[in-house]
Amino acid sequence: MRQHADRFVTRVTARNRLPLDYSVASLRVVDFLVDGLRKGKADRERVAGTLFGLGAYVGEVLVRRAGAVWVDFDAEQRTYFGQPVGVRMPDGRVWNPLGKVVNRFEAGREESLQTFYLLLHGRARQEAS
Repeated sequence: MRQHADRFVTRVTARNRLPLDYSVASLRVVDFLVDGLRKGKADRERVAGTLFGLGAYVGEVLVRRAGAVWVDFDAEQRTYFGQPVGVRMPDGRVWNPLGKVVNRFEAGREESLQTFYLLLHGRARQEAS
C-alpha cells in the first residue's frame, strides 16, 4: 500500500503544488480534494481510483505518524469494512482508511479525515522533542 500511496502522490503533485507530505496537517488537503470531487458531482465509480489513492495516502499517514502497520483484512473484516486492507494500530485496533475516504466522499464534512486522525484511538505516543 505504501507504493500505491507514493505513486498517487507523485501523480497528483506532478502538475500541482499540493502539500501531500504525509503530515497530519496534509489530511486537511485530502479533505479539500474529496470536497472538490463532491462539488464536481462525480459519481463514485468514476472517481473510485482517486478515492483509493487518497485512502492509501491516509493509511500511509497513519503508518508514518501514528505507528500503524498495513494489514490484509480477513474474510469477516473484508465483509464488514468493504475493503481488502486496513491498518492495525499499536494497541491492536484495526482501522479502515480506504473506507474513511469513501465515507468523506459520500457524507461530506462530518467525516473529516483530519479530525479522524486527531480523534484516533490507539496511536503511538509522539516523543517530546
